[in-house]
Amino acid sequence: MSQALEIDLLRSFAIVAEVRSLSRAASRVGRTQSALSQQMKRLEEIVDQPLFQRTGRGVVLTNPGERLLIHAQRLLRQHDEAMADLCGKGLTGTIRFGCPDDYAAVFLPALLRQFSHQHPQAFVEVVCGPTPRLIEQLENHAVDLAMISLPETPPAREGTKGSVDDDIIRHEQLVWIGYPGLDPAHFDPLPLALSDPDTLDHLAACEALQRIGRTYRVAYASSSLSGLTALVRSGQAFAVMTQTAVPVDLAILHGATGLPPLPGVGITLKFERKRPSHLTAAFAEHIRLTLPLL
Repeated sequence: MSQALEIDLLRSFAIVAEVRSLSRAASRVGRTQSALSQQMKRLEEIVDQPLFQRTGRGVVLTNPGERLLIHAQRLLRQHDEAMADLCGKGLTGTIRFGCPDDYAAVFLPALLRQFSHQHPQAFVEVVCGPTPRLIEQLENHAVDLAMISLPETPPAREGTKGSVDDDIIRHEQLVWIGYPGLDPAHFDPLPLALSDPDTLDHLAACEALQRIGRTYRVAYASSSLSGLTALVRSGQAFAVMTQTAVPVDLAILHGATGLPPLPGVGITLKFERKRPSHLTAAFAEHIRLTLPLL
């Protein structure tokens, strides 16, 4: 290795590794895709190793790329901590943040990593749960801020009405999911794996099936996303979740399967108090700016 690793190159590399797409990473770092590609080519020349493998769905890290990512994340964290300390910038403290499991799996890694770059002395404690449980946590002052779901069309359902504002940050579509190759038409009644009875996915699924007169039974009801997806993977039930969060090994079931269409949901934020701390407000603003781009 004849040249030094540059922080700017490492930061761009870490973002490409995170989103696995040069086009999406380019919009995140504020560069053209061509300029970002040149950056990554330069980095590969510096380390004299291929860092990415191009695929039809984007890019994946090679073994050297995975090894560099470990070093890059550590160096970026140390760099940002040093800059915050020496320049007197960055917020400090701890935020208690509530987030549904499906959003946590898809959105949190990027949200937390970027916020940590800006405020390396700030810490985010994450509490996961469905929207009604997170609202209870807010009312009990157990979390400072929560990301929650709202039905896309009024009126709000019981448990959310009057509890949140209308500041929708991102829209998500609810979809039916099942094990690939499993036809829901072969089941009567239709077995369902759903979250708690007062959650939007549970209510939307039951109401949609009732509208078309389709018989169903709730085979498994739990706030555990891993438990729901495990039952779907076993082929014993079908489920409803946001399209963005569907695992790659499960199938999205469209109208041809005879299942009714489902509504969309909106993602919003709710504070534990009317006047949140400066740190909590900063994290909320970070989410508002970043979430639509993920």
